[in-house]
Amino acid sequence: MTASVVVTGLGVAAPNGLGTEDFWAATLTGKNGIGRITRFDPSSYPAKLAGEVPGFVAEDLLPSRLLPQTDRMTRIALVATDWALADAGVNPEELAEFDMGVVTASSSGGFEFGQGELEKLWSRGGQYVSAYQSFAWFYAVNSGQISIRNGMKGPSGVVVSDQAGGLDAVAQARRQIRKGTDLIVSGSIDASICPWGWVAQLASDRLSTSEEPSSAFLPFDADASGHVPGEGGAILILESGDSARARGARVYGEVSGYGATFDPGPGSGREPGLRKAVELALADANVEPGDVDAVFADAAAIPELDRVEAEAITAVFGPHGVPVTAPKTMTGRLYSGAGPLDLAAALLSIKDGRIPPTVNVELAAGYPLDLVGPRPRSAAVRTALVLARGHGGFNSAVVVRAAG
Repeated sequence: MTASVVVTGLGVAAPNGLGTEDFWAATLTGKNGIGRITRFDPSSYPAKLAGEVPGFVAEDLLPSRLLPQTDRMTRIALVATDWALADAGVNPEELAEFDMGVVTASSSGGFEFGQGELEKLWSRGGQYVSAYQSFAWFYAVNSGQISIRNGMKGPSGVVVSDQAGGLDAVAQARRQIRKGTDLIVSGSIDASICPWGWVAQLASDRLSTSEEPSSAFLPFDADASGHVPGEGGAILILESGDSARARGARVYGEVSGYGATFDPGPGSGREPGLRKAVELALADANVEPGDVDAVFADAAAIPELDRVEAEAITAVFGPHGVPVTAPKTMTGRLYSGAGPLDLAAALLSIKDGRIPPTVNVELAAGYPLDLVGPRPRSAAVRTALVLARGHGGFNSAVVVRAAG
């Protein structure tokens, strides 16, 4: 029998709430964290809205020595890890260093840090570029800094598959625990709301140019015209079920199924891979479609991608066959941080018996989905499915269910 892998701690930093409790309370009330960008002047750019993490002051939360060597995303990730470990009741100093590992995801690396050093290079010269530039921009930096800060020397890595990456990282963490590691820090925090990062995101031609926060990000809506980027995500503490029970840990739920596929090339005429990813995840979890109580949608807000997702959900669950929600309408798409944040929301739904809302969206005709509306829906949630897709064809699906 394959060992169970459970989530014992959550650390959340989201545009509509800093910390797990604030995020969940804000989400259940439909609080929108999307607004005009404040981290730089967006006036000259076609897209001007983003989901920014509010109230995060790194100087109040981290040692001063870490500040010169870290990008904003890494600072948030380190603090979210502190919160997740505390939530799990874990003190890393009390555990064997090779029994703990770190597997995170990243979609862009430390863009804001890199931009600052490039500005120094071109305006002042190479001697003014920080030595920390050698790693602060890098995709793997969050995994490295979390490992160093907490003395974790077990299996580690980083997954780079855009928005699908956060789910892929959690799956990789589950794999390492099944191989024998007691505890893995996983999930993702992304943050690239700076001019350099913004230009890179605009290149996808998938950003909404609306300047009205309540109508800019509308997945499955007739007026869908692109997504709003955001920053943040969630860090999760994963442990073997046996290890968690042995130390009497509180368990949010089990990561019980995973599936990943890649879409065929454009113009091939072959079916997109999302449906197969869902089927693989359900089979891995040994659950039937009728066992799933809620689906947390990828919610691209691109009409063609919304159609693909709606067709995949309908093919597996039937028309209006399962409640579908997209709480990222309140945060924007957080790239690799999106999937872990949805996993946190799914686990909190299991705990509280409430499926979070999808705000501002009026479901378009032709989507046979049971979309949860602007208010949370009370339901006995035992099993939830989280979906994520990355630019270029990545599809990932994770099943979480109540422990026990």
